[in-house]
Amino acid sequence: MKDQDIRHVIRILRKEARKWSVPVIGHFTRTPFTTLVSCVLSLRTQDRTTARASDSIFKVADTPESLVKLSVKKIEGLIYPVSFYRVKARTIREMSSILLERFGGAVPDTLEELLTLPGVGRKTANIVVTLAFHKPGIAVDIHVHRISNRLGYVATEGPDETEMALREKLPRRYWIVLNDLLVAFGQNLCRPLSPHCSICPIASYCERVGVKRNR
Repeated sequence: MKDQDIRHVIRILRKEARKWSVPVIGHFTRTPFTTLVSCVLSLRTQDRTTARASDSIFKVADTPESLVKLSVKKIEGLIYPVSFYRVKARTIREMSSILLERFGGAVPDTLEELLTLPGVGRKTANIVVTLAFHKPGIAVDIHVHRISNRLGYVATEGPDETEMALREKLPRRYWIVLNDLLVAFGQNLCRPLSPHCSICPIASYCERVGVKRNR
């Protein structure tokens, strides 16, 4: 895909995205803390399960102060059945304790500080920076990685490499919106196997890298 075509792709996807559901994290951006916890819960978990777990825990505790008062066992019960719920229960409780001890109970707004928290990788840190603080960042999950490569816009081996490649060539004004657009696009049309190329609104810009079968 030609570098200059990305603005057309973003414009088309913005229009198409009105038909699709907002990625689950977008429903829990009430505070930086709820954004962070919901994002941790969502890792390797379906949106529907993440939504139920987030609703459940935030009814009981939606600040670091209230969450550290809960036992790990209680947290496990509230977030079940998210993937690795026992590990995540320990992680978000430890994270809450660190936020209180080192950051005065506030979620930090920089990638560097967020990455010091347990359970927080680059994708989570970028989501918090963009959704909670509206600062430039590029959150790269499997959808963003796959579609960016499928389009032929980048040629990378993994999400972290994709993030760095996108930071170099993607116009900064598109950084914040990219994750939401490509996640929704990936969930609805540009599926991992047999994508819906016949009805894809950006098919004319796509190089279909790695696509062996499509609908």
